[in-house]
Formats: sequence, structure tokens, C-alpha cells
Amino acid sequence: MIAALIPVLAPIVSKVVGNFFPDPQEKAKAEAEAMRQLLAAQSEIQAAASEIVRTEAASQHWLAANWRPLTMLIFVGLIVARWLGYSAPNISEGEVLILWEIVKVGLGGYVVGRSVEKVAPQIVAAIKK
Repeated sequence: MIAALIPVLAPIVSKVVGNFFPDPQEKAKAEAEAMRQLLAAQSEIQAAASEIVRTEAASQHWLAANWRPLTMLIFVGLIVARWLGYSAPNISEGEVLILWEIVKVGLGGYVVGRSVEKVAPQIVAAIKK
């Protein structure tokens, strides 16, 4: 979530911090602290989301444990069917693109979440130096 926004937010944070701290050393310290806070918030959000997924997966109810994977499989199936030429005549290209974005977010969330979980501590340690 926030990890996807960091490349967008970093230049904005740098510009805003530059307006408040004309001294280059103070600006660098403030930028590092802002990035550290963004990464910390991202880590907390990822932990909360991870806990929700873990709780759902451990649920005794079949539907609660499997709704996310089933939803993603349905969206992937719709996209594959479209590629193979099978789709309802009233599905627009825009709707197909929205489905594709949902699949990218759904699959990317798991992959990016695990990657950030492993890399974030190293980034925070590097910023603290």
C-alpha cells in the first residue's frame, strides 16, 4: 500500500522538507526521519493486513478461510477467458482493465508485502546511520 506510494511521496516530502529546512544537513536529517516514519507506518499497515489474512486463513469456516484465493482465481479466470476470446458481449475494455488491476493489486499485495517485510528493516537501519 504505502510501499507503492513511497516513490511518489519521496520527492514531495523532499520538496516540503526543503522549504522548512534550508540547511542541507538539517534537510537530510528531516528527509531521513520522514522516510523512516513512512516505512514504519507501512510496516504497521502490512502487519495489520497480514494478521487479518492469517486470521481468515485459520478460520474454521471454509468460506472465511478461502474467499480471497477464490476471488483472485475468479478474476484470473475472467482475464484468461477474455484472452481466449470467451467473454460476454457487453463487457467493455475498461471493465477488463479494471479486473486486471484488481488481479495485479491482489497478487502484488502478497508478493510486495513479503518483499517489503524482508527489506524494510535493512532500509530503516540504513536511514538511521
